[in-house]
Amino acid sequence: MATNIKGPGIYLAQFAGDAAPFDSWASITRWAGGLGFKGVQIPSWDKRLFDLEKAAASKTYCDEIAGIAHENGVAITELGTHLQGQLVAVHPAYDEAFDGFAPEPLRGKPAARQAWAVEQMMLSAKASKNLGLKSNVSFPGALAWPYLYPWPQRPAGLIETAFDELARRWRPIFDAFEDADCHVCFELHPGEDLFDGVTFEMFLERVNNHPRCCINYDPSHFLLQQLDYLEFIDIYHERIKALHIKDAEFRPNGRQGVYSGYQPWVQRAGRFRSLGDGQIDFGAIFSKMAQYGYDSWAVLEWECCLKHPEAGAAEGADFIRDHIIRVTEKAFDDFAGAETDAAQLRRMLGITSEAA
Repeated sequence: MATNIKGPGIYLAQFAGDAAPFDSWASITRWAGGLGFKGVQIPSWDKRLFDLEKAAASKTYCDEIAGIAHENGVAITELGTHLQGQLVAVHPAYDEAFDGFAPEPLRGKPAARQAWAVEQMMLSAKASKNLGLKSNVSFPGALAWPYLYPWPQRPAGLIETAFDELARRWRPIFDAFEDADCHVCFELHPGEDLFDGVTFEMFLERVNNHPRCCINYDPSHFLLQQLDYLEFIDIYHERIKALHIKDAEFRPNGRQGVYSGYQPWVQRAGRFRSLGDGQIDFGAIFSKMAQYGYDSWAVLEWECCLKHPEAGAAEGADFIRDHIIRVTEKAFDDFAGAETDAAQLRRMLGITSEAA
């Protein structure tokens, strides 16, 4: 059966703030709907917009949240749990840097912070079920990331031990999402232990190919790694259950390349850009997603080192809408076809009863 990608959607994480219209659920969904978006992805940690604990406990609250969104012309696409997922696994080198993602009483207490993060993921499974959502977008966290480059030489078994532990921490979370009939879709991202296809496969093997272990496809992170982001869809399309539409550009020169010399975003060889301002071939991406029958949301995750976010959002709605392919339900050459029967097929192939 022909399917269509839903959208355009927008991730609200980059827009939520303390000033109107970005400071409440009602006003920010009204803003998104007014720009032409049809769906919104919720940053589940942002109390200005959403109460995760209440959503996990109350179907009534979830119905109210969905109702307000509907009145403003948008649906809820997924819950975003990037900050909580990140804290499921944190290497000690990043303890202080990531403490800001946790409630203040947990800062400086890595074990308590991790337990909180796991509980947050469990709550997001219940909340997703109450909202009737089928995907949740997240980060997996990282234990091995500081050892990305093999110098100094890594001791044998270091990476394997890290992935074994990461899988151990996520298995019960996947089981909770199985009960909620919802996928966990990891954004494969530098800084996470799962940042490309190889690392995803390493992890997937360790969770016994859990059906809820899936991918939030974001081509911008692949362009900046110089990974073939189109072939990635060919390989992993069965695990792609969420889609972030974000642009990027990679312009290496004689002074810097992929690692970009510790420079700030605006001076890096690889930079995130507003939709249409970068180098990603979104026509090919939407074609492949349509080819493989992707029928969930296409969600703008706006990040750009140059353009104002409100301009990027306004342009992004039209950009995604213009790229969504209405999938055909018939072959383009049907007009030249004719009725056939079994005897005709045999005659056309030169198959006679004697030869049979």
